Amino acid sequence: MGSTSRGVVPARGAAALAAERIYMDKREAVLRVKRLRKEIERYRHAYHVEDKSLISDAAHDSLKRELFRLEQEYPDLITPDSPTQRIGGEPAKQFKRVRHEERMTSFNDAFGEEEVGAWFSRAESYLGAKIKPEFYLELKIDGFAIELVYRKGILAQGSTRGDGAVGEDVTDNLKTIEAIPLNLGSSKIDIPDKLIVRGEVFISKEEFARANKDQERRGEKEYANPRNLAAGSIRQLDPKIAASRRLDSFIYSLVTDMGQKTHADEHALLSQMGFKTDNKHHQTAVSLEEVFKYKNGWEGAERDALPYQIDGVVVIINDNKTYEKLGVVGKTPRGAIAYKFEPEEATTKLLDIKVQVGRTGALTPVAVLEPVEVSGVVVKHATLHNFDQIERLGVQVGDTVIVSRAGNVIPQITQVLEKLRTGKEKRFRTPDKCPIDSSKIIREGAIYRCSNSGCGARLREGISHFVSRSAFDIQGLGTKIIDKFVEEGFLSGVVDVFRLDGEEIAALPGFGEKSAANILGEVERRRKISLPRFIYSLGILHVGEETSYVLAETLGAKSITVRRPSDLINTLGGLSTEELMKIPDVGPKVGESICQWFRNEEHQELLRSLDGAGVRITGGGAAVSDQLKGQTFVITGVLDSMSREEAQERVRRLGGHPTDSVGARTDYLVAGESPGSKLERAKRLGVKVLTEKEFLKMLG
Repeated sequence: MGSTSRGVVPARGAAALAAERIYMDKREAVLRVKRLRKEIERYRHAYHVEDKSLISDAAHDSLKRELFRLEQEYPDLITPDSPTQRIGGEPAKQFKRVRHEERMTSFNDAFGEEEVGAWFSRAESYLGAKIKPEFYLELKIDGFAIELVYRKGILAQGSTRGDGAVGEDVTDNLKTIEAIPLNLGSSKIDIPDKLIVRGEVFISKEEFARANKDQERRGEKEYANPRNLAAGSIRQLDPKIAASRRLDSFIYSLVTDMGQKTHADEHALLSQMGFKTDNKHHQTAVSLEEVFKYKNGWEGAERDALPYQIDGVVVIINDNKTYEKLGVVGKTPRGAIAYKFEPEEATTKLLDIKVQVGRTGALTPVAVLEPVEVSGVVVKHATLHNFDQIERLGVQVGDTVIVSRAGNVIPQITQVLEKLRTGKEKRFRTPDKCPIDSSKIIREGAIYRCSNSGCGARLREGISHFVSRSAFDIQGLGTKIIDKFVEEGFLSGVVDVFRLDGEEIAALPGFGEKSAANILGEVERRRKISLPRFIYSLGILHVGEETSYVLAETLGAKSITVRRPSDLINTLGGLSTEELMKIPDVGPKVGESICQWFRNEEHQELLRSLDGAGVRITGGGAAVSDQLKGQTFVITGVLDSMSREEAQERVRRLGGHPTDSVGARTDYLVAGESPGSKLERAKRLGVKVLTEKEFLKMLG
């Protein structure tokens, strides 16, 4: 989603974003720190001790980053028991306590190139000397940290990280994992009498899906995420449960001194001893630029293709002597950092709730947010869907909320963190009058709608939809010009688009005769329109582009000719809800909406008025052949011979299916000039790429 999407602007980096979180004074900071610590500790205890996931890892990380920033601003607020100084959780009482020979550390997180660069600069500053830029790069498995102790080559003990110093003895559970060797007798090198290694336990995507299917079959709650399931499996008292989960493991750290000089040496030794390390995906880098390239390469299709989940890459200074000199600060090593992928969730403050009025008169509440970075963009607004959603969430102005952009959709609020309230939050009152013209609000199920069909906002949105690229495609009539024409009284409905007066337009400040002639010329060229586009232009509730094409194809298949707008009154409008429901993609809700629209006398008069304005419909909308039947196309970039919409329409007319996103099921990507990221994704997925010339040849 780019800068043109509602509520989203390009990311400006962590430094700029952090500067926007301003606390008025230290007293407020003290209270905020106290509440943050209490909540973070509650989530941590639930996750690490009770095996419950109350919020996502991304949201939890977001709260910890806010606490970290506050503590950096007020260093005297840092205490030994702060969550920023903690790693995991206390051992469960049912397990034997195990003290680690060396403390198990945890990496700090970085979410951008600036933060990674700042980490390396801090390391050099600590040593007071330049560090040779050689890094070992590993995929960061989204799993559960463990330590294994071998005595004379036999697995003697397996434990969890716990609080870093003391963990839990889960040897019997770890023995159920096939990837973990019980005996190192097949090692290619000599094994010391006592060997300590560390790694990660995880569950594959396939096994996670299987486990959730089992849960669904038993009528039980599905597991939240693979990491939570892996952790819960290892901490079961009955090893049979862990065995049933088919867990996996990678080993990535050699604690015992075997003469290793680099972290790469450690991985080589681990592999030679028979441990599963996933070295094929790891590599060294000799510059930060190579680090960034490695991470970016895994953030797209390559990441999706892995059989297990990763949430970033680990960047480690490869030279062990330098790594050891850097030491540990708090509970984290200075010589490594977790370079995380952009989170799909984050926490922020809800500053206000505004109400928008759409083209159908529906009122939509929109959240105004303190800017926060989510999935690589800075989000300032988020949809609240409807007023019932506000009630369900219990959201109040001033709340700390979780914002999600999973799948890069429009940002939305998914959860309210009520424990962080200060008492200054304000409840939102659902309006009883339209915020545009003060007309009475009527409720239709979950939808609140302005009762005035001539509401200014509805009129502007309706006209904008009517002239949009997927409808009449009248260029030159943008939002500002439509607003101006409505204010001047030139437009009181969509029919007036075809009745605009050139002299009146030319007389407006900032227009003139040339501008007026350009607008009228564009309008004149668009009096003829295809049936699917025309149906879409009417703005029938629940009828989008694809449904419009299906409806047009249905009429064409019935040999029903539609030449004038009013022909639809007795053709499409003559079908009952039951008849409409027999059409693919048309359910009860859509069918009833179409029937209601055509039964409305004002809408029938609109169609007749468009007849009188000279609007004519070309083509019935049915596919003229099955030439491209079953084939999916994505059009990207700028084509010389036609617009993207025209190209999509031609694909439909030949029985193909145009779509906007590239996926594994995409058959062809048509690449025009400046194709952007879709071309790279198509190449990664092995999608056939066509030039415009090849595409035109295929169309015939």
